[in-house]
This record gives sequence, C-alpha cells and structure tokens, in this order.
Amino acid sequence: MNLVKDYVTSKYGYDPGRLENYANEFVTQNYKALARIDWNISQKHKFNLRYTQMVATDDQVVNGTSAPNPRSSSNRISLNSYAFENANYGFENSVKSLAAELTSVLRSNLSNQVLLTFTNSQDKRTSKSSPFPFIDIKKGGDSYLSLGYELFSWKNDVVNNTYTFTDNITYKMGKHTFTGGVTFDYLSFGNSFQRYGTSYYRYDSLSQFLNNQLPSAYAITYSLLPGGKDPYAELNFGLGGLYVQDEFNVNSRLKITPGIRLDLPFYFNDLLANEAVNKANFVDIKGINTQKLDVSQWPTTKPLFSPRIGFNYDVKGDKTLQLRGGTGLFTGRVPFVWFTNLPTNSGMLQNTVEFGADSIRKYNMLFSSNPSQYINNLPQVAGQSLPGSIAAIDKNFKMPQVWRTSIGLDYKTENGWIATFEGIFTKDINAVIQYNANQKAPNSTLTMNANNGQDKRPIWFGNNSLNRVNSGMSEAMVLTNTDQGSSYLLTVALAKEFNFGLSFNFAYTYTNAKDLSSNPGSQAASAWSNNAAVRGQNDLDLAWAEAVPHRFMSAVSYRFEWLGHLGTTLSLFYDGSHQGRYSYRYTSDFNRDGINADLIYIPRNPSEITFTDVTGANPFTAQQQSDAFFKFIDQDPYLKNKKGQYAERNGALLPWRNRFDFKLLQDIFNDFGGRRHTLQFSLDILNIGNLLNSNWGINKTSIYNNGAILSPNVNATTGTATFQMARVSNRLPASSFNNVIGLSSTWSMQVGLRYSF
Repeated sequence: MNLVKDYVTSKYGYDPGRLENYANEFVTQNYKALARIDWNISQKHKFNLRYTQMVATDDQVVNGTSAPNPRSSSNRISLNSYAFENANYGFENSVKSLAAELTSVLRSNLSNQVLLTFTNSQDKRTSKSSPFPFIDIKKGGDSYLSLGYELFSWKNDVVNNTYTFTDNITYKMGKHTFTGGVTFDYLSFGNSFQRYGTSYYRYDSLSQFLNNQLPSAYAITYSLLPGGKDPYAELNFGLGGLYVQDEFNVNSRLKITPGIRLDLPFYFNDLLANEAVNKANFVDIKGINTQKLDVSQWPTTKPLFSPRIGFNYDVKGDKTLQLRGGTGLFTGRVPFVWFTNLPTNSGMLQNTVEFGADSIRKYNMLFSSNPSQYINNLPQVAGQSLPGSIAAIDKNFKMPQVWRTSIGLDYKTENGWIATFEGIFTKDINAVIQYNANQKAPNSTLTMNANNGQDKRPIWFGNNSLNRVNSGMSEAMVLTNTDQGSSYLLTVALAKEFNFGLSFNFAYTYTNAKDLSSNPGSQAASAWSNNAAVRGQNDLDLAWAEAVPHRFMSAVSYRFEWLGHLGTTLSLFYDGSHQGRYSYRYTSDFNRDGINADLIYIPRNPSEITFTDVTGANPFTAQQQSDAFFKFIDQDPYLKNKKGQYAERNGALLPWRNRFDFKLLQDIFNDFGGRRHTLQFSLDILNIGNLLNSNWGINKTSIYNNGAILSPNVNATTGTATFQMARVSNRLPASSFNNVIGLSSTWSMQVGLRYSF
C-alpha cells in the first residue's frame, strides 16, 4: 500500500491520505436555532411566526460499489479492500425554514386556518482531496484498493426552495363537521451532480496500474455549456390539492369520516430536447418492441383522486372498547432527484461517458492526473450525438398511489391497562420502477445450463456493445409505474400508567412487505442496477422489501419527587428486531448482461454444482470448497431452507439484535411569581447493554460483502458454469455473519441541560 502512495506522490504530486485509522477522526456535528412569536391579535384571531435553522456536517466513507458496470461484489472499504483517507467525503447540510400561521374564528360554527411556509435547504459534499482522478484497483476480479477524489462528490450540490400555501376552513352543522381546503406546494431545485467529475480509471491488477498500462474502464462527466460552466439542472415543480371531508357523528357511539382529495402535479420549466436522442431507437421493458424517448418530455398532467372513509365506534359507550378503521386511496411523491435526472442526463447540459476496453484502446487512454485530458476526444456540442447515459420519464407516469385499509381495536380495563390491536393492509396502485430502454432482450438461441441443468435463466451476449440497443450509450433509464407490490402490518400493544410514578408500554409488530423494486439509489441507473435479480433488472420478481418481519419495542419509566424541589425520572427502552435484509448473489456478472447483481441458484447437493481448484498463494481444492460450501449452507438459516431454489432479493435476514437505551432526567424546580421554574439535567446512555458486556448490543452483517458467495465462470458457448467459493480474508467462511466494528455496535453517552419556566 505504501508503494502505491509513494508512486502517486512522486509521479503525480498527489497525496491520497492515510490508509488506516482515519475513521477515528470522523465527526458528526449539527447546530440548531429556533425562534417563535405568538400574537393574540384578538379573541378571534391568533397569529404565530416560527423560524428554524439547522446546519450539519457528517463525514462519510467512500461509496461502496457504484461505478461503470460491472461492479465489484465487495465494498471499497471491507475485509477485502482498502481506500485511502482522501477518497472519502463529507456531507454539509443546511435547512432554514420560516412558517406563518393565522387562525380565525369567523363565527361560532365557522373557523379558518391559513399556513404559509418557506424552506431553503442545501445539501453539498466536501472532500479532503485535491482534484485528482478516482482510481479503483482490483484483485482477482474484486475490489482491492481505491484512491482519489470521491467519484460522486465533485461539485455535488443540491439547492431546494419550497413554498407552501394551505387554507383550511371548518364548518359545524348539527352532527356534521365539514372541513375543506386547498393546498399548493411550489418546489424549485438546482442540482449539480457530475459523477466521475474528476475522471475515473479502473485497473484489474496492481501491476497494471503501477506499470501504467491501459485501464479496463474509464469514465467522466463534463460540461457541455459555453466555457465549461458548471451545469446546474433546474426543476420547478408544483403540486396542488383540493380536499373535503365530513366528520359525521351518527350517534354518541359512532363517528364516520368520509372524504375525498384531488392532487394535480404541475411541471413549470421546459426541458431541452436532444435531437440525437429523438432520432434514436430504444426498446420497451421486455427488450422487444421499439420505442422513442424524449428527454424534454414531462409526464402528462393528470389529476389523482383519493377517496377515503374512516370510522370510530365506541362499542360500550364509555370509551373502554373502541373499534376504528378506514379504507381509501392515498397519493404521495417521488424523491425529486429522480426528476432532476432528466436534465442532468439529457446530454444538453453535460455528458457522461463510460468506456470499456475497446474505446480505451481506440483513444489510447493511459492514466493522466489531468481530469480533462481526454475530453477533446469526446462530443463537444450538445445534441449532435448520443450521450453516454440518459434518463427519461414515461409520459403516462403518475405520482405514487396506494390503497390502504386499516382496522384497530383499543380496550381499556377498569384498572387502567390499555391494549391495542391493529392491522394495516396496503396495495400499490402506482408504485415506482425504473427500467433500461437501451438493454436488449437476452440471447434467444441460448439459455443458462448450469447446476446440472437446474438453472435455466436467460443469458445475454457477454459484450456491452451486443447487449445494448445503442452501443455507444450505457443506459437509457425510464421512470414508470407498476401496480405490483403490497404489504400488511399487524401490531399488538399494551400500556399502563400507575399512580405511584411508574409507566410501562410494550408493542410487537409483524410486517410482510413485497415490492417489484426498492429503487436503491438516487441516480436512475443505480436505482435500476442495484436490484438483485435472476432474469435481469428489466424482469424483476416480486420480492421482499426492506422491512423486517418481527419487531418488539418496550419502555419502562419511573418518576419520583423528593425534598420538595427535586424530581428524578429513570427510563429504560428496549428495541428488538432483525437488523435488516440482504441477498445472496454471485461475485460477478453471471448471466452476461453487464450487471453484477445476479441472485444465486442454491444447489440441493454436491451433484448440482461443479467447483474448480483455487490456485495461488492460498489454494483450495474443489473438494475442500464443496465441503465448506455445503457446511455453510446447512448452518445458514436462509440457505438451508431454500435448497433447489433461486435466492430471493432481500430474502435473507440479518441476526436478531436486542438493544437497550437508558435515560436519566434530574429536575430541580421551584415556584417564582406564580410560575414553576425548572432546571433539568439529562443523561442518555445509548446501547447500555454494550457498556455492561462487550458482547451485548452488537450489530452484525453478512460476512460476504453484498452477499456475494460464489464466483462463477460461464461457458459462453454452452451456458454451463463452474464455480469457486468466494473467500474472505483468504479463507472459506464457516459462519454467515461478522460483527460490525463501528459506532452502531458500541455504547455512547450524551448529556444535556435545559431551563424551562
């Protein structure tokens, strides 16, 4: 490692930073301020003005695996890989918000509320690095060493101004309380995002880099604006809403609340058309039917109606047993960064290119510390050639919408115990997915013939130019909808407040949630390619969402006062659940589609998988790997129950974790001038179990980075495959999980002081 540092320092004058121990100096800081004015204008009119401000910084490690496809299976900082200090980055976030509210009682049965808000937020990235290309060096096809200016942080800046107007009017008439209103949100975005902005080089070995040979991948994003001006993508979006509801007290026990809401999106700014894109042909999600894309096209503006009805029934008439629930449609929003992907990737403001071996040889792209070294070989005028990657939106795209139904029962006993039972079912109506319209259908003349014929998944051509509709373009991402996906949630809870200062609550939640895509990424291409799949990312199966199935939560608190002026509160909080989900997949591109996110087939027995010897400094015979692999399967709670099947996306669960947090509040109080003045000292010990025992409260993660357990070697002619078991630290793992070494596994303490009167 010192050899690499000495090499880039002496040859290019670049300091990559330290290789180890820099995480000890990572810092998270935030500063908050709040101001408020309340004005009772009259008995009928009240006005308040609120201002809040938050500034935060947060050091982060380098991105895990994102890069030109195919990606590595291991993260850049992992058991298999290192990254120099200056390859990391930081967040710098600021949020300023101003809100004004006027409430008015116009008549005894008529009132109105007007709310105006303005929020300015800015999220940008920082780096310790001077401008220098980002370099990935691989070993054995996986991540090994990284350095340079973080590949997604160059001039990464998002500015968001949000203006909101809401007017609610409430009218009471007999058993009815009518509420109607109008709301309008105006959002203005400026987004600067230049992935690979200082250029990117990938090398398949350390010697390839040190001997200054041609890299295996090259990428850059550069401005197409006059004078190389920083390309800020702009988005001006509006969302208007009209709604009305009736709270109808049928009798003293039954209340019914029907309502309806209409939402209408507005796209205010015009996008630039790219004539080269307009002339090109693309394909649909199946990779068969030809279609045209237009990067200047916003979705057609269509109203979304959300009718709903709710009820509350006091069964006994004394509020000890209440049945409640409702059903209806609900409309949400998308992360607006997916909208800014359009102008960012239109090829009219900037251009992103990702080159493989053929183009690198064509332009003889040897490493250069000058990020702009090869820009003159690339298109200089917007709209005259296809950009390296584009993002578009289906003209019929709709905002996310779900149908949700809930039913709940609350029961209060005579001695104050409160029991709650609740169930919620949600069905996707307009869920969000993304697909690559530049991805051809798989090879129609060949299918996979692996695992003794058990794995028959489709196979592609194994060459990017053959897999793509337009060979010079990586992706043509399309944002669209699907109605596949649903979830249900069941909760039971119990609570009690005792009259001697003790309070207690407990809750258990079971969640079952599946979706077609979890959209794991802010970039359109990442949100698509990060989905682990069997038949490719354009043909996803309904699979587990990120939610864990079981979760227990509990809290117990005891408060007592003493000496007339002191009050002490002791609280203990418990949270028990699985720590997340993950997928088992291959270490490299198994189906030859150019994406490294292929779910494994789990063999039933050794006859269904052929291992080959691992040679070199740490050899393993095929038999040793086979024995270790099936021992690993049999000890793994997911794999052993899925033999003979494909692994599911997010099918495997991380281990259960029990976490306890402790809180102490010490009040010192006295009464002055008719008011109680209190000085409160607080002490929080987070993950206190780890303080008591270093083996408690530990977070765990898969021993395999991103679940990549098998290294395949596919025969392009027959579709057959041989395998090697992936090694971790030059050994064949015998257990599924590792401890997470970091703040999430350790105890921490914070203190606070507050004065109230």
